[in-house]
Amino acid sequence: MTSHYHEHGQFLFPLQGSMELKTGSQTINLTPDHCFYLAPYSDHDFRSVNQNEFLVLDIPERILPGNTSDMYEEMNDSWTAVKYLLLQEINNTGHSDALGNLTSYIAHKIKTMTPSSIEYINKNYKQRLSLETLAAIENYHPSYYSEWFKNQTGKSVKDYINELRLNETKSMLLSTSWSITRIAGDMDFDNLSSFTRWFVTNESVSPNVYRALKK
Repeated sequence: MTSHYHEHGQFLFPLQGSMELKTGSQTINLTPDHCFYLAPYSDHDFRSVNQNEFLVLDIPERILPGNTSDMYEEMNDSWTAVKYLLLQEINNTGHSDALGNLTSYIAHKIKTMTPSSIEYINKNYKQRLSLETLAAIENYHPSYYSEWFKNQTGKSVKDYINELRLNETKSMLLSTSWSITRIAGDMDFDNLSSFTRWFVTNESVSPNVYRALKK
């Protein structure tokens, strides 16, 4: 393993081969299928047993959006286009502004991109989600993920999901004519009794009473 520590952000785009990268919270095998943002002041080790080639973009801390954390991303169409444009600019010394603009664009994506597991929750909160599944999305250990999640959202995983489910339930009660049984099923509860108990615990009234009072 080779240890490194740096005072700027780095975006790593694998071009060929692979590399094992270990930070304080995760260990990943970085291949051309993914890219990786390494936050400033991060202790990290890397090791490779075969020949590889990486495109590494240093991002000055002054243009980063405050405190950032490591980010492991699939090479979707957006990131593939960014990598292509960066490669085009490597030998294009006459257009340094373009490289600066690309760097700023990547810094903006770091700022605005929702972490993959939180995006997954936002899309699938009606289903039963395990801590292990969510932690695996970020390549974190479940115990670390809980701490990381609270730092990201200010809430525990359970409270965050519960709030999404409760808000959606209240919206359906007021905006649809669905029966309480149908709403309970849509929210993936086993039966009406458990759904009602959950709702009363959170709102102090039953779903039927809530609907009658608010409509």
